[in-house]
Amino acid sequence: MAKMEEREFWQQGPVPGIGPLLQPVAHALLQSQKEVRLLMEGFPAERLWDRPAGLASPGFHLQHLSGVLDRLFTYARGEALDTRQRSDLAGEGQPIPGMDTIPELLERFSRQVEAALKQLSVTPENSLPEARGVGRAKIPSTVGGLLFHAAEHIQRHTGQLLVTVRVILAGFSGNP
Repeated sequence: MAKMEEREFWQQGPVPGIGPLLQPVAHALLQSQKEVRLLMEGFPAERLWDRPAGLASPGFHLQHLSGVLDRLFTYARGEALDTRQRSDLAGEGQPIPGMDTIPELLERFSRQVEAALKQLSVTPENSLPEARGVGRAKIPSTVGGLLFHAAEHIQRHTGQLLVTVRVILAGFSGNP
């Protein structure tokens, strides 16, 4: 039998302080946080912005993980993006001072996951069907839709980061 720390987060039981309907979101965020940290251990810093075969760089994925989590949880609160969030979005994929090294990007993602977990802990489950608008166009969604999309989107980019990192470490540099 696997030890508790070797199991994925969804196999470790409820995350304390998070309602039952929001457990899948918390589990996905914690799993991505763990996998990203382990994946980036020992990754060569000089390869952070490499784009093998035209893939998005590891640096982009690390920026995007934090940024999209911040943005989607902002919309779930019923708020609009602020100037910093719009600036961060516009700069994703490029080295930005304070968000251009592996330790900085991992720390930013950890802080964003912690903020998301805190928000989940105070999100009433009966608010999940409440309508929310996304972006300036106010694309229709719900609190639940935004939170669950954040979880699946983070998982998607964690997988893309995994592939890109492995391609880089394998020495592939093919042209798109």
